[in-house]
Amino acid sequence: QVQLVESGGGLVQPGGSLRLSCKASGFTFDYYTIGWFRQAPGKEREGVSCIVSSGDSTYYADSVKGRFTVSRDNAKNTVFLQMNSLKPEDTAVYYCNLVAGPFNYWGQGTQVTVSS
Repeated sequence: QVQLVESGGGLVQPGGSLRLSCKASGFTFDYYTIGWFRQAPGKEREGVSCIVSSGDSTYYADSVKGRFTVSRDNAKNTVFLQMNSLKPEDTAVYYCNLVAGPFNYWGQGTQVTVSS
């Protein structure tokens, strides 16, 4: 079955960096776009970034543009989110996402906390 497993979250000071990973299994990874979303306490889940199957095209929300970089390693079935210049408002649970036909899959999420 489809599995998405996020890792790499943690506590970081403002201005710091983290690299999130999303390890996928159970489907043909290099056929699909993978997205990153986040949800802060009391707020709706929002899209952060996504990367197409080949890795040739990416999307970023305005709030993270220029600070976050998404990439993928199709040989390792993994998508990465490099997050630099982190701000307190980046604090959230980060999820990776796969949409395959009528099905929408989510990982369990990884907590990112930006605080001094």
